[in-house]
Amino acid sequence: MGALLEIKHLTVQFDTEVGPLVAVNDVSFSVHEGEVLGIVGESGCGKSVTAMSILRLLPRPPGRFVSGEIRFKGRDLLSMPLRELRQIRGKDISMIFQEPMTALSPLKRVGRQMVESLRLHDPQLSKGQAWDKAVAWLANVGIPDPAERMYNYPFQLSGGMRQRVMIAMALIMHPALIIADEPSTALDVTIQAQIFDLIKEMKAADTSMLLITHDMGVIWEMCDRVVVMYASRLVEEGKKTDLFRHPRHPYTRGLLRAMPRLDEDVERLEAIEGQVPSPLHYPPGCHFYDRCPIAIAPCRTEEPPLQTFADGRRVACFRAAESDEPMESHDAGT
Repeated sequence: MGALLEIKHLTVQFDTEVGPLVAVNDVSFSVHEGEVLGIVGESGCGKSVTAMSILRLLPRPPGRFVSGEIRFKGRDLLSMPLRELRQIRGKDISMIFQEPMTALSPLKRVGRQMVESLRLHDPQLSKGQAWDKAVAWLANVGIPDPAERMYNYPFQLSGGMRQRVMIAMALIMHPALIIADEPSTALDVTIQAQIFDLIKEMKAADTSMLLITHDMGVIWEMCDRVVVMYASRLVEEGKKTDLFRHPRHPYTRGLLRAMPRLDEDVERLEAIEGQVPSPLHYPPGCHFYDRCPIAIAPCRTEEPPLQTFADGRRVACFRAAESDEPMESHDAGT
């Protein structure tokens, strides 16, 4: 499979009154055709900023692209004229936002917004055809009485309903790439399963997805490969099964040990001790140094380079090669 999306050495900074805040620091990865790539990490690690950077949706100022390229089908989205980028947004690349009220207009009925979006990217559709297609997709994402909901304003819908409207608008054009930022946060488990089934069907039709989440169970259910981010940096990347069964970075190990297990009766989950460092004052070496149980002297002052292993895994840790003992099975849900 070829690379549909390539992010190369992306660094994103926000200029604040108290100094520069580095949200994404020299991050590189790719999304292949027909693949679901997951990005996982704690809040504030840079997941959402990376996702928003792809379609240049960050407020500028204060946001600023310090360096890097974001190539979609070989074209650099960061240097592309905004007029051309608008043609890609929604049609070739769709985004499901974590908070749908930031993307839905509060002044327009749901049906009008969906019809306008459809006809913008497919002018051949009549209003009637676009309306019928929108109703069908509201039904696909589990919205009851979809024909009636078309006449609702977003504020008349629950948070879960609004999220499903956003998901329908993202999927309806069958884009080449879907960027999903915590798409299942406001959904109950039944609707989550329904949405994931829809996404899997689209994946079978060669739609790719970049899935941002903090939920390792969702990562296991949906993803082919995984990028782990910590404090603005990529710390581990690899195939899902390799990463779950044999994590090489101590942060990845901590995330997996914090997962609830169905085959164990544990009263308290294992937590990662300490706090994520402030993005205004990152330490000079490894950002995980103060929380790491296996840190050594160089970790304090030197940034660990990304090492590539025989299985294609990339890990930013001085001791990654020593992590040869697989963890107990961490297949989610087992």
